[in-house]
Amino acid sequence: MSHPVLLVIAHGSRDPRHAATVHALTERVRAERPGLRVETAFLEFNAPSVPRVLERLAAEGADEIVALPLLLTRAFHAKTDIPSVLREARARLPRLHIRQADVLGPSPLLNATLERRLREAGVRPGDLPRTGLVLASAGSSDPEAIAVIAEIARELRHTGWCAVRPAFASASLPRTEDAVRALRAEGAERVAVAPYVIAPGRLPDRIAAGAEAAGADVLADVLGPAPELARLLLDRYDEARVMVGASSLSA
Repeated sequence: MSHPVLLVIAHGSRDPRHAATVHALTERVRAERPGLRVETAFLEFNAPSVPRVLERLAAEGADEIVALPLLLTRAFHAKTDIPSVLREARARLPRLHIRQADVLGPSPLLNATLERRLREAGVRPGDLPRTGLVLASAGSSDPEAIAVIAEIARELRHTGWCAVRPAFASASLPRTEDAVRALRAEGAERVAVAPYVIAPGRLPDRIAAGAEAAGADVLADVLGPAPELARLLLDRYDEARVMVGASSLSA
C-alpha cells in the first residue's frame, strides 16, 4: 500500500522570504523521509493554492492525502479556513480521501527549536538565571491560541530563565517591546526575544522592531527549516496516517 501524500499547507505572505522558508522546510522533510511525496500549498498570497494542488494530485491518481496545517496553534486558520478549503475539495474530488492533521503546537520539538535558535543567537546555559525571555508569537483573537502561548511561557520559566513573558505581534497584548520593558522593570539583567513563528514576514518583522525599540539584548531567528521542526511535521503526518488507515479499514 502506498503512503498518503503529505500536503503541507502554509498561510502565505507577500514577503518572498516566507515561501522560501516554507519550501526549505518541506525539502528537509523530504530528506528526512526519502520516498514520501511531500507537496506544498498556500492559503493566500503564494502559489500554488490548496485547491490547485489537490486537483493536480487527483489527476495524477493520488487517493489519500494528509493535509498538514503549518500552524503553531489551533486558531482561525486551523479551525475555519483550512477545513473549509478541504470540504470544498472533497466535494469536487470525491476520489480523494483527505484528512487534516493536527497543528504543530504545543510540542517539545518546538521548544527544542526555540532553544536552538536562542543558542545560535548567543544565549548560553549559564546566561539563563539572569536573562528574561520574551516568547513572541504572531498573535490571535482566539482564546485557545492565546492560552497555549501563555502555557508554553509558563513551562519555559521552569527551564532556568529568570522570567518568561508571552508577547504578540497582533490581535493581543502585550506587544514585544512592552514585554521587554516589563522584564527590565522586574530586574532582568538581560532580555532575549524568541519569535514563536515559523517563517519571516510582516508580523515577525514587527516582533524584531519591537525588540530593537525596547533594547533587547538578544533577538533569535524565526523557527525556520530546523531539523526538529521537520521531525515534528513527520510526527503529525504519522499520527494522521494511522487514522487514515483506521478509517480505511472501517469503511
